[in-house]
Amino acid sequence: MPFNAFKIGRASLKPGTPLIVGVLNVTPDSFSDGGRYFNDVRKAVDHALRMEQEGADIIDVGGESSRPGSANVAPEEEIRRVVPAIRALRKRSSVPVSIDSMRPQTARAAVEAGADMINDITGFTNPEMTDAAVALKIPVVVMHMRGTPATMQKRPRYSDVVRDVSGFLSRQAEMLEKKGVRRIILDPGLGFGKNLKHNVRLLKRLDEIAGLGRPVMVGASRKSFIGALTGAPVGDRLAGTLAAHICSVLKGAALIRVHDVAEHRRALDVLRELL
Repeated sequence: MPFNAFKIGRASLKPGTPLIVGVLNVTPDSFSDGGRYFNDVRKAVDHALRMEQEGADIIDVGGESSRPGSANVAPEEEIRRVVPAIRALRKRSSVPVSIDSMRPQTARAAVEAGADMINDITGFTNPEMTDAAVALKIPVVVMHMRGTPATMQKRPRYSDVVRDVSGFLSRQAEMLEKKGVRRIILDPGLGFGKNLKHNVRLLKRLDEIAGLGRPVMVGASRKSFIGALTGAPVGDRLAGTLAAHICSVLKGAALIRVHDVAEHRRALDVLRELL
C-alpha cells in the first residue's frame, strides 16, 4: 500500500524515491564517532555540509546518545548541544534538518532554530511530546523501542517481533493523526530493544510494516547486529550496512538513516538504474 507523498523542508518524500538521512551526533559518547563533533559547532556544520554535498537529503541532529546502556542528559544540556549546530547550519544551507530527541523542550528549541522534522526514539509515548508535535505542525518519525537506552538490551522478548512492532507503530501513528499530525514516518527501531534474531526478522519482513501505508525509515548503520553477523568492528561495518539498507529499500523503506552518505548515494544510484 503506497503512502501519500509529502514535503520535509525542501525534500520531497514519495514512493519509489528513497531519501538519505545523514547522521550528525553532537554528543561526547556516540558509539559511531566517539564524540568527534561534540562542543565544536564549526566541525559539526562542516560535516553536515559535507554530507549534503555527498548526497544527503536530510541531516538528523542528535544531542544525546541512545547507544545501549547510555544515561540520560538534562534537557538544558541537550539544547545547548543541538541548537547552536542547527542554527549555524541553517545560516549556510537550506538542507532539511531533523532533530533526534525524545524531549518536547528540545524539539521546540530545535524547530525554533530551524529544524524541519522531529525524530522521537520513544515513539511519542510522552503526551507532552505529542502536544509539541501537534503545535509545531512538522513531519515526525515514530520509532519503536522496548524499554530505555539504559535497559533496552536486557533480554528483550516478543511474541512476534514484526507483529508487535507494527502494532505499536500503527497505534501511535493513528493517535497522532487524530490529534492533527498529518506527516508521519514509521521506524521499526533496529537495535532498540531487539536482539540479533529480532533485527533480522524485522528486515526480512519490512514489507509488512511498509504495508501499513506510511513511509518507513530504517537505521541499520554500523549497528551491533551487523557486527554479530560479520564479525566486523564498528568502523568496518559499511558493507554490512549497505546490504541491510538495500534490502530495506527493496522491501519498501522510504528513508535510510546513515553515517556513510557518499557510499549509500552511489549504491542507490545503481539500484535505481537496475530497477
